Amino acid sequence: MGVMRLSPIASISLLAFLPLAAAAQTSPPSPPRIALPTVTVTAQKEPADRQAVPASVTAVSADTLWNAKISFVSDAGVYAPNTFFNEFSARKLSNVFMRGVGASPGNPGVTTYIDGVPQLNANSSNIEFTGIGQVEFVRGPQSTLFGRNTLGGVINIASERPSMTDFVSTIVVPVGNFDSREFHLSGSGPIGRHFALGLSAGHSSRDGFTVNDVTGNDLDSRQATFGKLQALWAPSPSWETRFIVSAERARDGDYALNDLGSLRRNPFHAARDFEGYTERDIFNTTVTSHNEGRRFSFSSTTGFVKWNTADETDLDYTPLPAATRSNIEDDFQFTQEFRLASAAAAPVALGTNAALRWQTGVLFFSQDYEQEAVNRLAPFVLSQFIGFPVNQTSPRAALDEIGIGLYGQATLTLRSVFDITLGARFDRENKHAILETFFSPAIAPSSFLDTTADFSNVSPQASLAYRFLPTHMLYVSGARGFKAGGFNPASPPGSEAYGEEHTWNVEGGLKTAWAGGRVTANASVFWIDWSDLQLNVPNPFVPAQFFIGNVGGATSRGAELEFNARPVSGVEIFGAAGYTRARFANGTRSSGIDVSDNQLPFTPEYTATVGAQLSRNVRNVTLYGRGELSALGAFHYEASNSAQQDAYSLTSFRAGARNKFLFAEAWVKNAFDTRYIPLAFPYPGFAQSGFIGESGRPRTFGISAGLTF
Repeated sequence: MGVMRLSPIASISLLAFLPLAAAAQTSPPSPPRIALPTVTVTAQKEPADRQAVPASVTAVSADTLWNAKISFVSDAGVYAPNTFFNEFSARKLSNVFMRGVGASPGNPGVTTYIDGVPQLNANSSNIEFTGIGQVEFVRGPQSTLFGRNTLGGVINIASERPSMTDFVSTIVVPVGNFDSREFHLSGSGPIGRHFALGLSAGHSSRDGFTVNDVTGNDLDSRQATFGKLQALWAPSPSWETRFIVSAERARDGDYALNDLGSLRRNPFHAARDFEGYTERDIFNTTVTSHNEGRRFSFSSTTGFVKWNTADETDLDYTPLPAATRSNIEDDFQFTQEFRLASAAAAPVALGTNAALRWQTGVLFFSQDYEQEAVNRLAPFVLSQFIGFPVNQTSPRAALDEIGIGLYGQATLTLRSVFDITLGARFDRENKHAILETFFSPAIAPSSFLDTTADFSNVSPQASLAYRFLPTHMLYVSGARGFKAGGFNPASPPGSEAYGEEHTWNVEGGLKTAWAGGRVTANASVFWIDWSDLQLNVPNPFVPAQFFIGNVGGATSRGAELEFNARPVSGVEIFGAAGYTRARFANGTRSSGIDVSDNQLPFTPEYTATVGAQLSRNVRNVTLYGRGELSALGAFHYEASNSAQQDAYSLTSFRAGARNKFLFAEAWVKNAFDTRYIPLAFPYPGFAQSGFIGESGRPRTFGISAGLTF
């Protein structure tokens, strides 16, 4: 396409050159501690050293979020092996796949938690980051502690705690190509001895990447205003309560969808007569409370999530005035979790060489979801005999659910080197659906369904861990994953309901630290077996609409490796790689087609990220630079494996300077302007190739300046 590209080998060679260039800089007079910091994660609902948790966990710290200019959870996902985001240009549609496990927004296979609150619908999970302290990617089924819809894993997003000691404020103003403009403000500090406040807010906007050749306008612009207010009350060293309110108002352009063949010939171009929009508003309120006693710890997490979306688009995605679609969604969820556990510093002593840690809890949740979508069809679109416009309402739906989860887990530690962990969770929920589809004028009978269903499940888990050296641990675990059944807002007749999905998962791993804590290296292997696999498949009667169906079985197996090193002061090297072989089982059918032994959709054969972060102090000014390469193997867009994205890689760089109060930097993402299409789906009838898709983000670059005080 006439675009400069750099091979993965050349990109890695360029990254390897960066430490040599940095070595020429002046060394700091008194280097900081070289060892890597301890990474604390909440993968098992309580703070623990990542190297001591018998699970595959990738933690993206606040420093990495800053150094890599990460604004969304999908950008952080490149550091987690075997993790892929199927993401539209509209920010509300961002679906994550881990080790091949994924699903639709209304019934995700990987659930995102924000400050301990599960996002029951994925439409509220892809928020613009402000005041975020850490993001964790926990891979493998987490149903024992986190419950339903975590059979692929969990993403934990944690807000940065307000400072109880000092006032700290930062202002950042980035600008870039595509008329990208941002403003970020954050600050926190103590008010009295026991109270602290934190505030973060921002605004971002950019022009679209995709041009409509019919009008010359860009389509997929983005604009959002967002903020977060926190209050932290800590009346004693053992008790604290946090109150967190956050909101986001997004006013984005249309979907950047176009015929797949056309996109490959002419990326970032579309041709349509109608230009729409996608809008989303989110308002979250979270209250957490924790008491660490001498023998017990108690915590409570209360969450209210309110979001709504409105979008309009050219449904045929051609210059013809054939079809448009308007869609409105509204959702409110409430969650309340109580957790009781043994005190962190005082496990139950069972003799001189044995100790027991335990936890138990209960989660209540409810969710009310409504959707109304109308397809406006021009004369003769439905049939050569229907010469007048028709409105197809598909769906008008109301989905209500309420549920409870009870869990418990215990870990027996023998001689301080051997851990035996057993746990189980019981989930039960009730779902009520009112589903309606109809035409106006009434050219065909309407469809109406008012129904209720109950789902329940027990999810067991067991693991063994052995620390054969103080810094080396072997572990093996087995667990059952569970994804609830439910109802499709719209689907072909007879497919309104879908059943539960289950997995059995076995994982083994090795976690190590070397060279006095300067190096950590972790590896794992896994095997997953599905039954009653839920698959997001296109609705043959309604364009651009999908429904969930149980299609059969599947297996997934693979391996993962993560590496972090700080060989000398001011130099950090990191890398992660994963391999997944995910296949449908024999006899599995999707959309009437036998897909036995086909690859699961949106599951790259491999993922890999490698990079380096460098810094040097020169006369009280810190010079820093970062480079990284991310590569993905080939993957298919749908179950029949009739269209795929070939392997590709993306390279990013960042460099700047800062002193005590000021900083300035330059950055570039997708530096070599790699062209790729990470998202496509079948679209017979309107798309010449049979598929429509969206181009991945092009090269973006800019500068940032800021003030810290």
